[in-house]
Amino acid sequence: MWDPTVFSKNRDRLLSGEVAQRFLAELLALPEVTRLLSSEHFSVDGTLLKAWASFKSFRRKDGGDQPPDPGRNGERDFKGEKRSNETHASTSDPDARLYRKGDGQPAELCFMGHALMENRNGLIVGGMVTRATGDAEPITAVELLKAEAGGRRVTVGADKAYDTANFVMECREESITPHVTQNITTTRGGSRNDARTTRHPGYAVSLRIRKRIEECFGWVKEVAGLRQVKPRGLAKVDWQFQLGLAAYNLVRLPKLLAAAGSG
Repeated sequence: MWDPTVFSKNRDRLLSGEVAQRFLAELLALPEVTRLLSSEHFSVDGTLLKAWASFKSFRRKDGGDQPPDPGRNGERDFKGEKRSNETHASTSDPDARLYRKGDGQPAELCFMGHALMENRNGLIVGGMVTRATGDAEPITAVELLKAEAGGRRVTVGADKAYDTANFVMECREESITPHVTQNITTTRGGSRNDARTTRHPGYAVSLRIRKRIEECFGWVKEVAGLRQVKPRGLAKVDWQFQLGLAAYNLVRLPKLLAAAGSG
């Protein structure tokens, strides 16, 4: 059964059938799991997933750059060369994007994984992988929240990367209260989140609980092996990431169910 050809064909069937998404949804729909979930309070965050592609593969789209030296792992001098996603693309994984998480951080070829967590027990209720871009986090967060909230009034905790005019506005238009960390140092004009939200006690609670989503990202990267993803292509990386989120829930559920039963 572990013949590579058989495995590849079965993987393609799993991808086309959206099995990872359906598995996570079916798991959360179980009655004993549903009662563990909050339907009103959520947290969202994104993390970088390093692509299985090297800087040597990041070549000019017009083919005008200098190729690596001959050989299996030929050297290539990047000194003084300006590279961007507009002019360059990876020959190993064209879906990967060159991205840096913040000032002082190294730029890497990567994808961006997004997760939506409910705040009662810290279970993951939604996830997605996108290409790594500067506005991927707030845009994807709104998509995940709309799918989960279904028009209900909910809250979402998030870090200061989500303190943007568009994200706060779209949340309020969808009856989502943005419990977003105020970015008062780098945002022009100050934070987009004002006293309408920050004056309520629930705001501070959301900011404290939202940090638990980092536990999921740590587990997915270290235990599930997604710090550097092995598949190539957005669809395959998304499939593996969502299976990792479901596995994280499965690992945590026995203790949560036991505690709920004893209570």
